[in-house]
Amino acid sequence: MRRWAEYRNALGRSGEELAARYLERVGMRVLARNWRAPNGAGEIDIVARDGPVLVIAEVKTRGSLRHGHPLEAITARKRRRLRLLGRSWARAHRRRPFPLRIDGVCVLFDRGRVLLAHERGLR
Repeated sequence: MRRWAEYRNALGRSGEELAARYLERVGMRVLARNWRAPNGAGEIDIVARDGPVLVIAEVKTRGSLRHGHPLEAITARKRRRLRLLGRSWARAHRRRPFPLRIDGVCVLFDRGRVLLAHERGLR
């Protein structure tokens, strides 16, 4: 069981690293990674700036599509919480919280290939 947890943690870290590099490659500026709200309300995977827009990116990394597409895991409830966390991050760092956008970045490691999908402006 412990090895499975270590594998999942390593997979998640690898996915977040690839996602951050991808966002920078497409012109965004990564401001923070794995930011935890001081009140324990949650964590933001990546905070970035896309021009004037504050982007809160949720990264989902999978080793297969066996349990569905990773974007399906970013539910409406999760998006609402990410918006609140984004505003909290902005207050803590004395930044403007608006305009704010929630993006999903999916990283799939599949039979030696790496597939990445970026969905801007999840609603």
